[in-house]
Amino acid sequence: MKKILLIIVLLGFAKMGYSQSTTVWKDLSEVTYKIGQDEFGELYIPVFGPKIKNLEGKVVEADGYIIPFEGMFKPEHIILSSLPLAECFFCGSGGPETVMEVMLKNPIKYTSKRVRVRGKLTLNDKDPEKLMYILKEAELLAN
Repeated sequence: MKKILLIIVLLGFAKMGYSQSTTVWKDLSEVTYKIGQDEFGELYIPVFGPKIKNLEGKVVEADGYIIPFEGMFKPEHIILSSLPLAECFFCGSGGPETVMEVMLKNPIKYTSKRVRVRGKLTLNDKDPEKLMYILKEAELLAN
């Protein structure tokens, strides 16, 4: 009986560890859009479903690739893409739900390798100058 209880407890810890290591991209992909208007014309406004709204203000992890905008890379404010550079929202076939702004606590060096960050998720459906997902107070995690 003790062995069975121990196995159940260990499986619970294993599942908890696994769920904490998954990233948030799948949930963030479930966004829809409505067409709005501003002084410059039509724009797509994100409509966040309940699953995404429940993540707002929570600490989440995301892995991906740093988008190296020439002359604009700031070591403490990066754009992270869930897709490699050739497929990202700015360069390829990805949608706006595949990128996020990341405001880091500590500056990092650019790398073309996949990175993993953790921070507090903010949703943006008001400011068209910003991305719709913003990770604040973020930190780079060991890969």
